[in-house]
Amino acid sequence: MAHCYVSVGSNIDKAKNIEAGLNSLRETFGELSISPIYETVAVGFDGDDFYNLVVSFESNLTAHDIAKKLRELEFLHGRSSNSQKFSSRSLDLDLLLYGEEIIDDDILKLPRPDIERYAFVLQPLVDLAPDLIHPVQQKTYREMLESLLMHSPEQKIGML
Repeated sequence: MAHCYVSVGSNIDKAKNIEAGLNSLRETFGELSISPIYETVAVGFDGDDFYNLVVSFESNLTAHDIAKKLRELEFLHGRSSNSQKFSSRSLDLDLLLYGEEIIDDDILKLPRPDIERYAFVLQPLVDLAPDLIHPVQQKTYREMLESLLMHSPEQKIGML
């Protein structure tokens, strides 16, 4: 069984869509550990602020099967099949980690590179797993967040 971490975000009807998304994640994957929710500005485009958090759960599914189910849940909650990377979304679900596996193929890249780039992904991950070690960087997520904020202090985010 793999311990999985998923980034959850929304900037359209965000309170409603985050709650509905969490309910769907529970129905699909079972018991969740849930980080605090952070409100963050849209990155890469002009849009409403996002709510961002990370959830974790145990699963016997493969990483690819989990990623497929996450995509199905996004569509179920109103995400357009032609949505752009940097755009508003009703629900954004990204598999960040699947145990300690490193995957890099045409479909999936794990650990997800966003972990290293964005405090809105890394901070809630640190809330759930501060001392877990990134399988490529060989640093704890807490150390990675400290480094990110030292080099990009504008990324500091606030909890709701």
